[in-house]
Amino acid sequence: MSSLKYWVWLSSISGVGPVTAAHLLAHFETPEKVFLADDKDYRGIEGVKKSDIPRLAVKNIDSADKILASCAKIGCRVITLHDAEYPDRLRNIYDPPIVLYVKGVMPVIDEEPVVAVVGTRDCTSYGIGAAEGIGYALSQSGLIVATGLARGIDSAAARGALRGGGAVIGVIGSGLDIVYPSENKALFADVANSGAIISEYHPGTPALPAHFPARNRILSGISLGVAVIEAPKKSGALITAARALEQGRDVFTLPGNINAKSCEGSNTLLREGAIPILSADDIISEYAELFPDRICIKKEIDNKHTVDYIDLDKIKVALSGDEKTVAETLGTGMLHVDELIVASGMSAQQVLTALTMLEIKGYAVRSANGKWKIEV
Repeated sequence: MSSLKYWVWLSSISGVGPVTAAHLLAHFETPEKVFLADDKDYRGIEGVKKSDIPRLAVKNIDSADKILASCAKIGCRVITLHDAEYPDRLRNIYDPPIVLYVKGVMPVIDEEPVVAVVGTRDCTSYGIGAAEGIGYALSQSGLIVATGLARGIDSAAARGALRGGGAVIGVIGSGLDIVYPSENKALFADVANSGAIISEYHPGTPALPAHFPARNRILSGISLGVAVIEAPKKSGALITAARALEQGRDVFTLPGNINAKSCEGSNTLLREGAIPILSADDIISEYAELFPDRICIKKEIDNKHTVDYIDLDKIKVALSGDEKTVAETLGTGMLHVDELIVASGMSAQQVLTALTMLEIKGYAVRSANGKWKIEV
């Protein structure tokens, strides 16, 4: 077994990416043997370019020791590609990182229904509400939410999942000592306490733009599926969805306002065959049979005429605007979203946003047959 410092050395060589590192490990077996090799030993190895050899020839192990000292200082550890704890789900993608820096307690990912929830930073209130509601419902049902912890949809999904009481996995594009965006300091701490934050970048690595597309392959790689909540045409969330498809993962998408630029990319995914999300149940039901001991589905009786007494007047006092209108339209019955749109005279976006907020506040639930009802 190679010393951890050789793994850190190999993973932190600028210009030598995970695919090249994997070729080197396949040839030499351990990173220590890669380190001890000389220039002529590197020649002719499949996947190793001539330009890689001068980089590999720099045998500076001191930098690896400093990185490990930084890990100890901030309370993170290193999991290598050869460790049993490294998830097979991630190990089997085309370009797995050869090390993962982990803060918190990483779940046994291969045994868990992990779903990535992603979207744009510049999102609408509809997207924020939907991300929080879906994150909450997934967490409540026993799924683990993975997210990039970026501003906007990612942060909303993490907040919702934390409220749901489940673990969250944050995958970031910087060192674990770098909080980006800075306003998410408290959220980062909460995620590390509930689950784990992971990165392929060593402590001290800044959040550079090029890191985020690379980060996205890890986010999809640890997940069974990726849920895109709201994404414009050029969005990192679409990169995550593309990597998910390459890796054989499911892609879910929330229908968005056809007139909103922030939804153009996600709506395109729907046209291309993504699984529509009308509620978190559309994700939960995909994995319930695969993880019967992990996922809990609430079974409800579809009977719009026989329901418990609901004090609608009390509910309406606590609500206003679109939420109040939707609650009044539902009354004591059960309606599909399209029925609600017609009955309320509201737009699809207004109805979906109101339902999401009502669900978050605990006033509305979606039954197994897709109908919504007021419940307190």
